[in-house]
Amino acid sequence: MVGRAERAAWGRGVCAGAAMALALLVAAAHAGGVLPPPDAPGSRGGASHRAPPALPLARLYGEEVDPAHYWVSEKLDGVRAFWDGRSLRFRSGDTIQAPAWFVASLPPVALDGELWIGRGAFDRLSGIVRKHQPVDHEWRTLRFMVFELPGAPGTFTERLARLREIVAAAGLPWLEVVAQRRVADRAALAREFERVLRAGGEGLMLHRADAPWLTGRTPALLKMKPWRDAEARVVAHLAGRGKYRGMLGALEVETPEGRRFRLGSGFTDAQRRVPPPIGATVTYRYRELTPGGLPRFASIVRERDLP
Repeated sequence: MVGRAERAAWGRGVCAGAAMALALLVAAAHAGGVLPPPDAPGSRGGASHRAPPALPLARLYGEEVDPAHYWVSEKLDGVRAFWDGRSLRFRSGDTIQAPAWFVASLPPVALDGELWIGRGAFDRLSGIVRKHQPVDHEWRTLRFMVFELPGAPGTFTERLARLREIVAAAGLPWLEVVAQRRVADRAALAREFERVLRAGGEGLMLHRADAPWLTGRTPALLKMKPWRDAEARVVAHLAGRGKYRGMLGALEVETPEGRRFRLGSGFTDAQRRVPPPIGATVTYRYRELTPGGLPRFASIVRERDLP
């Protein structure tokens, strides 16, 4: 795994030289992405929780970015899933209770991706993967869409080529590599963005082609969406008025930075009758931030009910 110093050097566009070479040798010691865990997967009798895996997290795309240096893919509205070679887990580290047949033939290497059904199906997907007893016919509608080889050496382009080989060799109908393509410039990226949105997608992901394996939020992974999104904790229920009398009017929520604001749009009538409880985490979307750091035109997306 690349260390903090190497990450900073790469982010500045500076070749880390010997330090990077050493980091890649350390990564190679993990057998090209194999991260052997101390226990077996939960569906095969292992522990149900471990520490959250260190994974790449996306920053927002900005107009100053030259997309010609990136691989571009559709941003899937799925559930992030990490396969460590033996166990399938949520980002939190909790075990995903998948059927034995789903995980039994997955490759013995670490894979990062998303469980996915299709566009606009997140709520149905969430209901399937949160069950402690997996329902076989439901899981047969899912695919594990992978986009990274955690801990593997080389650039993203090199890891992508290796990932395609691994998935092709596995020959599993439910295991696919997320389609990646290159674009020539910002105009081509904008056309691809509009194409995905018209088809019902939610945006694009950009992976820096020459980036080593990096974790956390770095310029190596960017997301491009028509709306920004974030999470906040529910701290109060505010009563509705008029047609919403007797129901929720708005949530008072608090961001991780401690800023509080009211979230009152985007709710269905059912959500207003039974709102997210105090202490729950909700995802909201917004256009931009005010000078004071509060979201403009914030709207509820969903309550976060995954582990």
